[in-house]
Amino acid sequence: MPAGHGLRSRTRDSFSRPFRKKGTIALTTYLRTYHIGDYVDIKVNGAVHKGMPHKFYHGRTGRVWNVTKRAIGVEVNKQVFTLPETITPLLLFFWICHLFQGLHLCSLIRILCLQRVTVGLLVGNRIIRKRIHVRVEHVMPSRCTEEFRLRKIKNDQLKADAKAKGEKISTKRQPEGPKPGFMVEGATLETVTPIPYDVVNDLKGGY
Repeated sequence: MPAGHGLRSRTRDSFSRPFRKKGTIALTTYLRTYHIGDYVDIKVNGAVHKGMPHKFYHGRTGRVWNVTKRAIGVEVNKQVFTLPETITPLLLFFWICHLFQGLHLCSLIRILCLQRVTVGLLVGNRIIRKRIHVRVEHVMPSRCTEEFRLRKIKNDQLKADAKAKGEKISTKRQPEGPKPGFMVEGATLETVTPIPYDVVNDLKGGY
C-alpha cells in the first residue's frame, strides 16, 4: 500500500511536543498581547487540534494582520508553481489522430516519448501572500527583528549623547576594514642556502 497523503501525513516528529514540555499549556501562551504588524513564528502544538494550520506553515514566519478572540491572523509568503495553460500543437495533433484514426493509446504514449514531448511541467513560479487564521496556541512572538530593535535603541542613545556634547556622529554600519600594520622588532634574519649535491658522499651514506 502506498503511503498516505493526508493533511497531517509525515508530522509524527514535527508536531510532537518537545522533551519535558508536555502537559498543561503555560498561561503565558494565552496572556500574550499581539498587535497588527508584529512578526510571529508559526509553531504547531500537537496537543491542540483546534485552529491548527496546515503542515506547510509549520516553522514559517509571518506578520499579524488581524487579531480575533482566540486566533491570530498571519500573513505568510508562499511560493507557488503554475502549469502551462496552452496545449502544444504537436500534442493536439496526436490527440486528433487518436480520436479520429483509432490510434491506440499505448502507441500514442510511445510516440510522445519518442518525440520527447513534455506535458505538465512546472513552469514559472510566483510568491503570493497567504492570509490564514491560527489559534494562539500555535503561534509565538518572532525574534527576527530583535537585533534591529536593540540597535535602534543603542543608536538613539548614541545620538542623544553626541547632541549633548555638541558633536555629530554617524551610526551607519561599516564593514570591518583590514587589520592595522605593525613593525616587527627584535627579529634576526638567517639566510638558508641549499647544499650542493655530492654523488660520492651520497654513496658513502650521506654527510
